[in-house]
Amino acid sequence: MTLYGLKTCDTCRKAIKALPGVDFVDVRSQGVPADLLARAHATFGARLVNTASTTWRGLSEDQRARDPLALLADHPALMKRPLIVADDGTLYLGWGKDVQAALLG
Repeated sequence: MTLYGLKTCDTCRKAIKALPGVDFVDVRSQGVPADLLARAHATFGARLVNTASTTWRGLSEDQRARDPLALLADHPALMKRPLIVADDGTLYLGWGKDVQAALLG
């Protein structure tokens, strides 16, 4: 299982602690593979972009109007976190009770 997030994100830290053995990828330093980002966008749509983030608030209207995949490639911290890829390839977004139930049983 692989978790894409930020090492400074409290939610990501909680997920990492609850998922022993998970591979962690810091999106700020390592990024997200373009094919995975496209698949996540196809799965989650607009929810993939965290419009409540400080990064989002700092963007101009023109920047916000850009293609979401290009925006996430330029500003990886805009991605809602964590993005988790289960061993079977299933994608999960966030660390809500539904995701926890699915991954922790």
